Amino acid sequence: MQVSTTVKADTEMKAGDSSADTSSGIEFDYQLETLDCHDIPGFAGHELVIACNDAKTGLRAFIAIHNTSLGQALGGCRMWRYASDEEALTDALRLSQGMSYKHAVADTQQGGGKAVIVGDPRRDKSDALFQAFGRFVDSLGGQYVTAEDVGVSVDDMVSVRQQTKHVAGLPTSMGSSGDPSPVTAYGVYCGIQAAVALKQRRPHDVHARLDNVTVAVQGVGNVGYALCRHLHNAGAKLVVTDVHQSNVTRACIEFSATSVDPEAIYDVSADVFAPCALGGTVNSQAVLRLKSAIVAGAANNQLAEPAVAKTLTDRNILYAPDYVINAGGIINISYEKQGYNLDKAMRHTERIGETLTEIFQRANTEGISTAEVADHIAQERLGASTSRP
Repeated sequence: MQVSTTVKADTEMKAGDSSADTSSGIEFDYQLETLDCHDIPGFAGHELVIACNDAKTGLRAFIAIHNTSLGQALGGCRMWRYASDEEALTDALRLSQGMSYKHAVADTQQGGGKAVIVGDPRRDKSDALFQAFGRFVDSLGGQYVTAEDVGVSVDDMVSVRQQTKHVAGLPTSMGSSGDPSPVTAYGVYCGIQAAVALKQRRPHDVHARLDNVTVAVQGVGNVGYALCRHLHNAGAKLVVTDVHQSNVTRACIEFSATSVDPEAIYDVSADVFAPCALGGTVNSQAVLRLKSAIVAGAANNQLAEPAVAKTLTDRNILYAPDYVINAGGIINISYEKQGYNLDKAMRHTERIGETLTEIFQRANTEGISTAEVADHIAQERLGASTSRP
């Protein structure tokens, strides 16, 4: 893999769409490079990967489009304190591939793409930086539609919209779907209900009470906080942790949650472990420490490596594949293309529980992990689409 973020692109940036407001007066110094990622194991199938840099605003970003056989690429933009450009690029590739699988299983009729911005979301944001990012999105001519993700807000997407029309998840006042976090959280809640129902050997019911269920929530930011509200309202007992103490304090006050240090969350005796922070937290060491019968949360790329799925299965821990259970937000945003309707989006999101129930049953029948079943379903749908005449 070669990552160069100082070489100007061979082709010029495409002119902005007439519907985008490009009269902000902000000057940009674009540097765009198409990257060849075919030598990175596991990521050779990406359709397009670009490095985006703007010296005037300090923007350093990557946009990865994995697969558009089912439709236009749609995926959020993440901003994080990556240690290197290589780390950021790898995250973009993993996330965009996950988006293809997520769209395929969730039946949104969209393709998979993702963007990451290198920087501290609490310190390095600016209107100009997100406008610069918007110009790079616009240069792709609609191949990729962006939205908010970890470290990026609805307000940031408003800045992006000043430079491109290819953005979703804008405020409801602009005729869009707004912050997708609440719907993501609701989808995770539906998935937890399905997993608990299976463990309790009862029919899945999204409205069931969870009075005797303890959930250990790792990360109580926007999605984790909204998930805690659903769980608390259903009677569940909550144990929470977060790297930001203010998030923990809020959850403890509002939901009568118990808090533990971040590293101690793996040792909590709970029915459900819900990873809702960044990915890779469920690794081979953490799995051996878990005292939960279920792993079901909102984070992307929860498993540090594929082998962890088998370890979970061997330990009789039911795993709700991350890109299946956390699809609510992208389902919600996908409804913008047909005239946004919250009721339809929520009904579609509730199907996450039904989909997971099918995955759990198929995994049991076939004697393989739930992660493998989810991947097979996604690959079957992606393959069926690419094989059509």
